[in-house]
Amino acid sequence: MIFAANFKTNHTRAITKEYIAKLNTLVADSSEDIYIFPPATALDSYESVATIGAQNAHYTENGAFTGEIGLEQLDEFGIKTILIGHSERREHFGESQEKVAKKFDFFKQNGFEIIYCIGESLDIREQGLEAVVSHLKSQFDGIDTSYDKLIVAYEPIWAIGTGRSATIEEIDSTHKALKNIVNKPLLYGGSVKPNNVKEIVSIDNVDGVLVGSASLDVDSFASMILA
Repeated sequence: MIFAANFKTNHTRAITKEYIAKLNTLVADSSEDIYIFPPATALDSYESVATIGAQNAHYTENGAFTGEIGLEQLDEFGIKTILIGHSERREHFGESQEKVAKKFDFFKQNGFEIIYCIGESLDIREQGLEAVVSHLKSQFDGIDTSYDKLIVAYEPIWAIGTGRSATIEEIDSTHKALKNIVNKPLLYGGSVKPNNVKEIVSIDNVDGVLVGSASLDVDSFASMILA
């Protein structure tokens, strides 16, 4: 199973260092695959049981891109894993499918492990599974689904940070449909918490979880891994 923590715009470098040190102890005997995505200012060369990844970067080595980071900055800390396509990047920062695909191709060419995020709005979900699958398919436009370092994360937008997770039936049917589109490890994200994670990861075609707010507390995240 894969357990990935997305800190979003939370935690400093000092807090992240303390978090990782404690996580190393709490899950020392775990055989699960663990990922942590701190904010850019908290990236560092940590000794960690987890793979450390970037939440975002621009498709460049370096250059005149104010406010962005590129390969030069990621290379300093040996970062070779990245989140791409998260709904918050698409919604709040206007990342079109074309731009997402360009970013994907750049980091693919540079050998990164990519956790690629897809998801639908509540309006689309209420139209039924066929509409959901059609929308999710469109988010693979320009994406090389055969890439060997690809992990897909399905996050229904209406369940991110709302406290409302998709039902077991919704997760099951959506992941089953997605596995017919892309045969890669498939994570579920969207209000994953210690009290529902065991049930979620027991669903067929769920290969792990991408956790947001519930991962900010190290004891909470560790309890999910150990569950």
